[in-house]
Amino acid sequence: MEVFAEGAYPDDETRSAVTIGVYDGVHVGHRHVLRRLCETAAARGLRSAVVTFDPHPASIVAPERAPLLLTSVERRLELLAALGIDRCVVVGFDESVATEPPASFVERVLVDELHAAVVVVGEDFRFGHDRLGDVALLSSVGTRRGFVVDATPIYGDSERWSSTAVRSALLRDDVHTANAYLGRPFVLRGVIEHGDARGARLGFPTANVATQPRQQLPGLGIYAGAARPSGGDWHAAAISVGTRPQFYEAGAVLVEAYLIDYSGDLYDATVDVAFLSPLRGEMTFKSVNKLIRQIEYDVAQTTEIFRDFSPMSSALLR
Repeated sequence: MEVFAEGAYPDDETRSAVTIGVYDGVHVGHRHVLRRLCETAAARGLRSAVVTFDPHPASIVAPERAPLLLTSVERRLELLAALGIDRCVVVGFDESVATEPPASFVERVLVDELHAAVVVVGEDFRFGHDRLGDVALLSSVGTRRGFVVDATPIYGDSERWSSTAVRSALLRDDVHTANAYLGRPFVLRGVIEHGDARGARLGFPTANVATQPRQQLPGLGIYAGAARPSGGDWHAAAISVGTRPQFYEAGAVLVEAYLIDYSGDLYDATVDVAFLSPLRGEMTFKSVNKLIRQIEYDVAQTTEIFRDFSPMSSALLR
């Protein structure tokens, strides 16, 4: 997939099938729209193109209500590329974009820059200044500027697929529901930094994952999962999201992953951490030996869960 900043899109006048949105998480509802985009582009001989935003528009328009992010822009672009999108334009969202009338944005970016022939969006799509842009506005502009609008359903059997629903599931420790909405395990990405080496002293050296500042995390607890150093393979990983109450009264929330059957130096490496299943909440123990026995059990459970999951890993752990 070719990626361009707004204003740097090649001026080759090739017509496009376009969609527009933040696409945080690239969840099941997003992928429904994106598949429709690719199918439409292929059927009509068009180039498929996605217009997305960085930073998240809410961080500019209403920073006090801005959501935590399910994916970094880098991860988002990887997921879009995996779906077969031809091109992506990343719009740097700022005050000028936030206050631009929706019709002006559509004409400037979708029509003049991307030469849209079809615009594919979710059926309740809203965008632009004061969220005044919708399917009706897109259709009105399309009538004048020569593109059609395909409004695609984004509802599952009982509720709307949304990034908000994924975040809510993660916050209540319901990784299974979050993963169902995503259509794959929830993955966060971070750089491994030095910690206090307490895990190593217990016999379970953990990788301390420094995540991006506004990364959405699952609720506090212990999880069975997988971890993958950049460019490497997935390994079963017992994951802790917590404050380590056994040793600290008010510690910071940390993400730590014990990569089972992995040997090597991970410091300063970029690692993807996937959450497959919750194991238990944070706990304190009467002795360090009891803590070690519990970790041994967590590791055994993680190994079993990963073994059951691993045949699907190539398709779902991307």
